[in-house]
Amino acid sequence: MGIVAPACEAVGIHRSTFYDYYNNDIEFKDAVDAVVETTIDFAESKLLENIDSNDVQSIIFYLKTKGKKRGYIEKTEVSGTVTNLNYNAELTKEEIKNISKELENDV
Repeated sequence: MGIVAPACEAVGIHRSTFYDYYNNDIEFKDAVDAVVETTIDFAESKLLENIDSNDVQSIIFYLKTKGKKRGYIEKTEVSGTVTNLNYNAELTKEEIKNISKELENDV
């Protein structure tokens, strides 16, 4: 399923041999990449089965990853105006924390 260690063990080669082939043999690389893509397809199908079974965690995960364009995200956007800041001066960690807190309070 695209996991290097057990694949190498199954055919009796060292990981470094695998990576040598992967980095220098385009056909080998393409074959490995195809296996990884197939594994991702398999995992996505299992995720969709979980969603179909009303698994809440799977639904949330799917919306956070595939539904970002529709607003299903958890990041916080901070905007505001910083005044009286000397851009040529190096700021201490404490000054950066204070500015960050001020920006958070403006939101």
